[in-house]
Amino acid sequence: MAARLPAGRSAALEVGCGRGELLAMLGEHFAVAHGIDVDREMRRVSAARCAGLPNVTVGDVPLECVPEGKDLVTMIAVLHHVELDPALAQVRRILKPGGRFLCVGLARPDSVIDHLWDAASAITNPIIGFVRHPWVAQPASASPPFPVKDPEYALAQIRDALRRTMPGAVIRRQLGFRHTIEWTKPTTR
Repeated sequence: MAARLPAGRSAALEVGCGRGELLAMLGEHFAVAHGIDVDREMRRVSAARCAGLPNVTVGDVPLECVPEGKDLVTMIAVLHHVELDPALAQVRRILKPGGRFLCVGLARPDSVIDHLWDAASAITNPIIGFVRHPWVAQPASASPPFPVKDPEYALAQIRDALRRTMPGAVIRRQLGFRHTIEWTKPTTR
């Protein structure tokens, strides 16, 4: 995500800030970074991680109550936890013109191509994981597990919702059972 940040860097919002890894990074690049998460334990862990960053805050504000004017809205493994169209519409509302939405998501396999991508991910995931994080004995993580939910939306449904709410959004399949979404809000209405 760091390579895709927008030019404007006054305010960023991470929806579903989890343990705060991305939120802390956003705090290094934006004047203000705010993370929201519905899970109390995730908010606690994220706030602890970002405690030394005076420009970073964490809260449980519902997406529909977040004020407009953000340069960036991010979601990692969150879109499948929310109602698709309303959440995308809120992100569109929250972003200022020229603001960017960056998302890494999960989708339910629904087509032959989806299943082929999942098969490729099943083969490559262990290899990629080993290269990025070699298997060495590590102490057990004290961090709580992320809340988990199986995705109910297929990639085709997500693509259709993006056409309705964020015309021009780019969605790409990725290995690791993921997809990415990138959209920049037009500067003219």
